[in-house]
Amino acid sequence: MAGPVASGSRALLLRPLRSWAFRVLRRDGPGSPASCPGSQGAQRWAWPRDKDRENEKEKKSVVCVEGNIASGKTTCLEFFSNSTDIEVLTEPVPKWRNVRGHNPLGLMYQDACRWGLTLQTYVQLTMLDQHTRPQTLPVRLMERSIYSARYVFVENLYRSGKMPEVDYVVLSEWFDWIVRNIDVSIDLIVYLRTTPETCYQRLKMRCREEEKVIPLEYLDAIHHLYEEWLIKGSLFPVAAPVLHWLQGYHWQAGEETGGQESFVCNETFAGHQLKNENLGKKLGKKLRREENMK
Repeated sequence: MAGPVASGSRALLLRPLRSWAFRVLRRDGPGSPASCPGSQGAQRWAWPRDKDRENEKEKKSVVCVEGNIASGKTTCLEFFSNSTDIEVLTEPVPKWRNVRGHNPLGLMYQDACRWGLTLQTYVQLTMLDQHTRPQTLPVRLMERSIYSARYVFVENLYRSGKMPEVDYVVLSEWFDWIVRNIDVSIDLIVYLRTTPETCYQRLKMRCREEEKVIPLEYLDAIHHLYEEWLIKGSLFPVAAPVLHWLQGYHWQAGEETGGQESFVCNETFAGHQLKNENLGKKLGKKLRREENMK
């Protein structure tokens, strides 16, 4: 689910991502989440160790691009879609629109109280399929994840009173079992941090049928949950380091700035040198090649 991103924004995307990759390569050793500034300690650090060992051997990494509806996720992924060493997985929206002739996505937007559980059960299943399918290329870029499905969209249905507690508990039990028993670990989260107002304007421009009924208040709620989860760290554990791109805000932050759009690396999650080093090499190589073509 993405909105248009101006060509000038691509340079803003490339420079800080490349800078992040180089910083990773220069890092002397893994950081300690508990000792980094602003850290919430080990409670927030939810990095499966088994996946570390597997990826150190196989040299493969998984990056999830997260953000609100119409924040620019699909456009970001499309930019890397022609790479020979990066596998791109977009959200399985076509599946959510057609389950043997039924459209649970459209039904949920029409009546979230009735169809919220139906859609989110299927979203959890299809995102699990995304996470667990065999990875053949060194880097996999995924649009959203099973984590945001639970921590943002299911949470929003429950908090807004549109999902009964029993449905919420059942979905949460399923999610917790999956995380405990199936490898759905990730190596990096890229958060496209966009204002709800910007998302709303993009949403109106792209005119998707199911999205015509989405109000600004819904985008506000989704944005708030993303901020709680990935920026404040006060909602749920964060499964990987977070790199966030500011879009549509009127301030500058971090070392890399570019007007209203810039990337900021959340150094709270600076650990796991080997996994990040491999990811940094792959992204850095790709980003240098793309920028040299401009």
